[in-house]
Amino acid sequence: MPLAVYILGLSVFALGTSEFMLSGLLPPIADDMNVSIPRAGLLISAFAIGMVVGAPLLAAGTLRLPRKTTLVALITVFGLGQVAGALAPTYEVLFASRVISAFACAGFWAVGAAVAVAMVPEDARARAMAVMIGGLSIANVLGVPAGAFLGEHLGWRSAFWAVGAASAIALVGVLTRIPHIPLPATKPRLRPELVVYRDRQVWLTVVMIAMVAGGVFCAFSYLAPLLTDVAGLDQSWVSGVLAIFGVGALIGTMIGGRAADRHMFGVLLTGIAASTLLLVAIALFASNPVAVVVLTFLLGVSMFATAPGLNARMFGVTTAAPTLGAATATAAFNIGNTGGPWLGGTVIDAGLGYAATAWAGAAMAVVALAAAAVSHRLQRSTDADPGSRVVMGATTDRAGDKELSK
Repeated sequence: MPLAVYILGLSVFALGTSEFMLSGLLPPIADDMNVSIPRAGLLISAFAIGMVVGAPLLAAGTLRLPRKTTLVALITVFGLGQVAGALAPTYEVLFASRVISAFACAGFWAVGAAVAVAMVPEDARARAMAVMIGGLSIANVLGVPAGAFLGEHLGWRSAFWAVGAASAIALVGVLTRIPHIPLPATKPRLRPELVVYRDRQVWLTVVMIAMVAGGVFCAFSYLAPLLTDVAGLDQSWVSGVLAIFGVGALIGTMIGGRAADRHMFGVLLTGIAASTLLLVAIALFASNPVAVVVLTFLLGVSMFATAPGLNARMFGVTTAAPTLGAATATAAFNIGNTGGPWLGGTVIDAGLGYAATAWAGAAMAVVALAAAAVSHRLQRSTDADPGSRVVMGATTDRAGDKELSK
């Protein structure tokens, strides 16, 4: 695996820490900005929505720009967004800084994923994506708790300064270690690349990604009250259990990254099915603290074991448009990250209790499993008849992994 791929993983560590660290900083931000905690919570939603919107827009807008230059510009804007957040005098300025940071984060994810895949052989795509997703896993294990620690002892603004510093280190790595990747001899045009969206396999993959992410985060977003109010654990346990989930995520990423390159659908079907069963188990044993802690760890393993495969699958069905493919995967994950917590909140508001969020998450995961099964069946048909798949002016080889514009 090229060193440059690990530099991209380091960059994702900074991006992921910024995205998730506000969950531990909302009370001090609300106090400092003189707003309610729910209003402060909109800063999290703003980042997720910015990721959904920013990924495809920036992927399309930077299509003809040099990849390294684009990465440098995006990580710079992201770092400046952290500085702006640290210095924000008002809630409105902080909100704007989050939106700008989210756009830059989304663009970096999309372009960085395309660059990572371009630097490795086809049979190492999932491992390359595992390195990048590993940066996100480490952000959950180390970055988010570190942000909460800094916020508690040095004020919430110190967490933003720390992510800004991490962004500066990532910028140096991108400048010195990411190679120049030349654009194709024929300049890419947006309209021909949009043809990939005529392929039903692309939309099945979007459904898989969004429903898997949404199902897990439907329950995970409300894990803290489930642990304290249902399982009966002390509040001091919450950060530790969150870290345990992060450790499981890191293990799952390493396992899934290697296995998905050899057995794509085996990993996807097994991982999604496991996540579904684990969510059902959490709903059933929510009052047992030992069971909930163990199941949370296993859920981290199963969810993140599928993540590299889901990303690699998207690249496989959008090879004619790798940057748009990466942007689509990023947007799909964040649709799930936004929709899952919303569904969980709706279930709670309906008076069904915190454990019911796991049932709702399992229902979303079942939809993902069905989409994976349909996609697998279609892929087997394509493998049996290589000439059967023609997508509006583009043809695909028997593996479904190479789109060639006619």
